[in-house]
Amino acid sequence: MNCKNTGFNGLQAFAALALAVAALLVPHLASAQAAPLTDKLVGDVGGAVYGTQSVIRSKGTDSTVLPYGFFDYGRFFARVDSFGVKTVPVGYGYLELVGRVSQDGWRADTAALAGLTDRKTPIPLGVGTFQQTPYGAFILNAFVDANKSRGALLEATYAAEFKLGRVSFYPQLGVEYRSARYANYLYGVTAAESLASGYASYNAGASTTPVLGLAVDVPLGNPWILSLQLRRKWLDSAVYNSPLVSRKTQDTGFIALSYRFK
Repeated sequence: MNCKNTGFNGLQAFAALALAVAALLVPHLASAQAAPLTDKLVGDVGGAVYGTQSVIRSKGTDSTVLPYGFFDYGRFFARVDSFGVKTVPVGYGYLELVGRVSQDGWRADTAALAGLTDRKTPIPLGVGTFQQTPYGAFILNAFVDANKSRGALLEATYAAEFKLGRVSFYPQLGVEYRSARYANYLYGVTAAESLASGYASYNAGASTTPVLGLAVDVPLGNPWILSLQLRRKWLDSAVYNSPLVSRKTQDTGFIALSYRFK
């Protein structure tokens, strides 16, 4: 498959999804009202064990203990791996300045990766919006990697909510688009690396990745909450055709214990 065509079609798919979201929201924007900003912390703060399954050959699943947050504090917000500042109201939410904690980088520190260079972890920075609507939450983000690749990362996610007893479930459906520069930095193989490692040279094109997830909140007794999440990405050919990649899917997740501020 031609990588350039794959990237173009992927961008079209992302644009189509964004337009579909807009078509759903626009008729209701006149009556929409963003949640007012508060001068207190509202949401969950605690710690979590995060797991990220690497798609790179000879790499396994990395587990990390880090702080966990899903909260608002005035204009500041944190949503697991995203954080930023709310600016002007837009529809049911705000236009936001957003940063992302990425775990896409990797080190060439195994025998199977000898001759390759480390890939620095991206630092995605950009703009976005979190629309908490009567139909569920819509999240749109557009990032540029401020680190090595300088590529673009776009994402659109829909999350619903339903309850069984006291337990809350949040199914998630989304799509992620990585520009050719972003994907090629992580999964491409330069001519020099090919000579040093024995892997065939590879130029990754733009990548479009469907994402399916489920998050669960389990009350442990006020105000403590146990939160779990599992997400799966289905990698497209621009990524899994790389000689560095050993999988066609990638799973990530976490389990968190947090204190809920109200």
